[in-house]
Amino acid sequence: MSLPAYRAADPARTYYAFNGAWAFLSALTFTLSMVYYVKEVGLSPLQMVLVGTTLEVACFLFEVPTGIVADLYSRRLSIIIGFGLIGAGFLLQGLVPTFLAVLAAQVLWGIGYTFTSGADQAWITDEIGEDQVSRVFVREQQLNLSCTIVGTVTAGTLGLVSLPLPMTLSGAGMVLLALALLVFMREENFHPTPKAERENFRQMVDTFKHGLAVARQRPVVRTLVLMSLISGLSSEAFDRLWSVKILTDFSFPELFGTSDPAVWFTVLALAGTFLSLGASLVVNKVSPERVNALHPKGLLALFGALQVAGIVGFALAGHLWLALAAMWLNQVAGTIAYPVESAWLNRNVESRSRATVISMVAQSNAIGQVVGGPPLGALAGRTSLRTALVVSGLILTPIPLLYLRLRPARTVVPVETV
Repeated sequence: MSLPAYRAADPARTYYAFNGAWAFLSALTFTLSMVYYVKEVGLSPLQMVLVGTTLEVACFLFEVPTGIVADLYSRRLSIIIGFGLIGAGFLLQGLVPTFLAVLAAQVLWGIGYTFTSGADQAWITDEIGEDQVSRVFVREQQLNLSCTIVGTVTAGTLGLVSLPLPMTLSGAGMVLLALALLVFMREENFHPTPKAERENFRQMVDTFKHGLAVARQRPVVRTLVLMSLISGLSSEAFDRLWSVKILTDFSFPELFGTSDPAVWFTVLALAGTFLSLGASLVVNKVSPERVNALHPKGLLALFGALQVAGIVGFALAGHLWLALAAMWLNQVAGTIAYPVESAWLNRNVESRSRATVISMVAQSNAIGQVVGGPPLGALAGRTSLRTALVVSGLILTPIPLLYLRLRPARTVVPVETV
């Protein structure tokens, strides 16, 4: 059972705080992680793929079990455990520059991420109510982008001193964040199953069955699970290959007296984050009623189409700045769509199995990445990066159509399982 907070803080502020910290600390780790893998650890392209596969397998295996823990015992406890494990993974990766240590780090932080995935959204939805959560998700996304900018600049600065330094400090920060949440994070509107009634494994199975029934019987949830799978089939290849295309197909001009890829990748990350933040603010200012709509299928279909155009455009671009513009289009569309889709999903799931269902959506994405990544990587080797990236974009074409097919439900009817 979760220990109570020593000094309970406002839930919305707590949610903003730990998500902002997560955005800052993850930017410290990931901004130069690819450069670290190559220059410090000396990973081969095959080993780079294995690192990604190890992470996705860990997420796939633990996503639903950790979601059940959050629904059965405590969302707060699940989040605290998650950040602690993520911090341990980041620390291991930064302190021990070997292939096996990097693989072990992926397992640690992958499991940690599954403890937080779904649990954080389920926690804040319970604490403040479904009617308020959409605005909180949108504001949290904007705050995250701001913190990502600060984290990216900090990572680039620290990386000039030592490539492992940013991720080592990030790992220590994650552990401190877990300890801070232990002190300040409250959980008042979640009611765990009484100890005498849990029957442990049987209760976990019942929670999983209820979550599965929700995913199967509610069109919005069922469709979002399917779209998460499709997105995963596409994203693993794009996430691994876009940097290879940039490095092999184009030459960087001098910036601040250098054309070092580490400097340029920091700048590219910053530019993408600034663009995403600006676009999010503009969309929320110009059309807040669509962002906060109860059934935002048209808006999400538009962003889905823009992501397809961005990936295919990036694949076909023969000029550096055209490729970057297409890449940023894909990033901006995905960034704005995410909180809108998250709020939509949370409104269609009951508290009883909310974290489990959200974890199922995330797990379907992990399945897609594990299944889709290796074939597209092989396709790139047999044909070209351009071909693999075009196919990666075309895989996403059903998503806008799936959004448009959805019809609003009048009420969320409780789902019973047998």
